[in-house]
This record gives sequence, structure tokens and C-alpha cells, in this order.
Amino acid sequence: MSVATTKTRLELPPLQLGKLTIDTPVILAPMAGITNKAFRRLCREYGGGLYVTEMVTSRALVERSPESLRIIQHDDDESIRSVQLYGVDPVTVGAAIRMLVEEDRADHIDLNFGCPVPKVTRKGGGSALPWKLDLFTAIVQTAVREASKGEIPLTIKMRKGIDEDHLTFREAGKIARDAGVAAVTLHGRTASQFYSGKADWNAIAELRESLPDVPVLGNGDIWSAEDAIAMVEQTGVDGVVIGRGCQGRPWLFADLQAAFEGREDRHRPGLKEVADSVYRHAELLVETFGDEVIALRDIRKHMAWYFKGYVVGGELRAKLATVPSLEVLRGLLAELDPTAPYPGADAEGPRGRAGTPKKTALPEGWLDGRELNPAQKAIIAAAELDVSGG
Repeated sequence: MSVATTKTRLELPPLQLGKLTIDTPVILAPMAGITNKAFRRLCREYGGGLYVTEMVTSRALVERSPESLRIIQHDDDESIRSVQLYGVDPVTVGAAIRMLVEEDRADHIDLNFGCPVPKVTRKGGGSALPWKLDLFTAIVQTAVREASKGEIPLTIKMRKGIDEDHLTFREAGKIARDAGVAAVTLHGRTASQFYSGKADWNAIAELRESLPDVPVLGNGDIWSAEDAIAMVEQTGVDGVVIGRGCQGRPWLFADLQAAFEGREDRHRPGLKEVADSVYRHAELLVETFGDEVIALRDIRKHMAWYFKGYVVGGELRAKLATVPSLEVLRGLLAELDPTAPYPGADAEGPRGRAGTPKKTALPEGWLDGRELNPAQKAIIAAAELDVSGG
């Protein structure tokens, strides 16, 4: 059901990315293993915005690995086909974008410079990459050039830096702006924070102020429509990017659309509606993967997120976390109390793994200078991954 809140209203103009207009200035952040076709459809059915694929690696795309081609698939009614690319080599990134353009596989492309996962950063990728200004500049310039051939807006998503002593967002934002990106997203954490602690919205505000001539989007600690309103008011960003806040809550996009349209209604589902969403999610996953076993294995990780705060017995939770088939899932969901109401604050707030602060894994000597040395160039040449990095 929906209930009213007394929180302030906010009206923000549509987000303009090149020739694309995003009426609700909200973007679903790419999340490995989460933002597949099935989950994007669930979210789109609740509210407007821009819905980005899981991250796909440039080399895997150029080599046309079956998994990479699955990741960039979109439903016929996805009006803006948005793809996020990861890469550490300008030539390979350029080739992947050229493929997307020439084969008409995307309407918007985002580049990942924010991933903190060790298997990515230890090879100089993700949130480690902007430290090397020459490499970052080459990738972004190449990417914008190739995307512009199809009039496709290219955006970047990044973190503050590697750690508090090695911040990169200021220079990276200006390099990206000068290269002609359509927007810059900043997650207000460093790589070493992973997802722990608080996102630094002051850094987002600083970037917004320093780049008045390009849209800046904010990411980090948006768990509710009220959080989104607070971020816009505190930072002046042109839109918000939602990651872990929507895990197990695709209806958050209904709340966000309401907030950005100046309405105060919010979605507060009872247990029956949550159960119905879980089952629909599972059905869509079967459709996406074409395999019920794979689909049901995938839905398991969502169970704790969906039922956070709701009264669900421990034994039933354990069974849901190992559910093998749609038939069994239907039976387990039928055991829930369909009259149980929305539990309030217990269902809200942080979800997903935060991780713990730790030293970022980097190539040897990575922090010694802002440009690649010969040994690091060799590492980069061999570093393109063939799997999704997160």
C-alpha cells in the first residue's frame, strides 16, 4: 500500500544526456549479478529513470563471449538501452564501443572507474585507474570519440580515489569534462572504503561546483526517496544513482519518481506484495536465463533483501535461501502471512554487503607516479579481464 509522508518535496528538471532526455533523473547503478534484464524490468515497472546493465568487460565483448552478449541484451520495450563497460586498455575499450555503435546495441554507454573489487584494482582497473592520468585520459578520449560516431552519450562513474591520501575525483572530473562526456557520476567513497562507512556527500558537492558545464550525478547512501531529496539539496547534483538501496526493493523507483515529481506518496508493501514481487522476479529470471535451475540459484541472494524487517520464521528463511524450483518457491511463499503489514523502519536502511575498509590491491609501484611506467604498461596490456568485475 502507499502512505503519505510529511517530508519536503523536490522538483528537479529532466536529466539531459546528449540527445537523450531522462524525465526522472534517477539511474539504476550497474551491479554485477543484480541488474540483469529481469531486475531492470521489475524496477522499470515501478518508476521512471535510466536502467543500466551489469558491467561488461571490453575484451569479453570484443571477443563476443556468450556471457558478455547476454549481459548487453535489453527487452524490446527498454526505451534507452544502457550498457556499462569496463576496460583498462584504450584500444580494446574503443573497439568495444565501436561494436556497440556499429551494431546498434546501445543508446547510452557508461564507463566504470569505480569498481573496488581486488581482482579489478590489482590490475590497475576500476577505481585504481584514474590515478594514472595518462591512461585515464586516453581511455575517456577514445571512448567519447567512438561513441560520438553514433551520437551516443558516454558517461563515467568513479569514486573519490584510492584512499584519502590518493584522491582522483577532481582531476578525473575535469579530464572527463574536457573530453566531452555527457555526465559524471561520483560515488562518495574511496576504493579502500569498499562500501563501508558513510558516503562523502561533500565531495559530490565539490565536484558539482567545480564542473558547472556538465551534469554531475551523486551516488552513495541513498536508501529512500528522502535520502535522494537530501542529496540533491545538499550537493546540487543533477540526478541520483541508486545502487544497493534498491536491492530487494524495486519499488524504491516508485518512491523516487514521486519525490522528483513533488508528490509525497510512498510505497510501503505488505508481506503479500513482497511475496508476489519475489515470485515475479523468479519468473523473469527464468525467462532471462532460459534455465530454471540457474534462475532459482540467482534469486536466492535476493531473499534476505526482500524480507528484511518482515516477520518470516528462521526455518522458512533458510528454505527460501536454498529454493530449487518455481514450484517449491510458490509453496514456500504460500506459508507467509498475507495480512502482515509493512514493518516500518526495520525494512528500510542499508542492505547488501558493506565490506570492511582495507588497503586497496594495486599493481606494484602504482602509487609512485601519476603516469604509467614501462612495467605498468605491460601489466595493463595483459590486464583486460574476461569476466564481470562487480
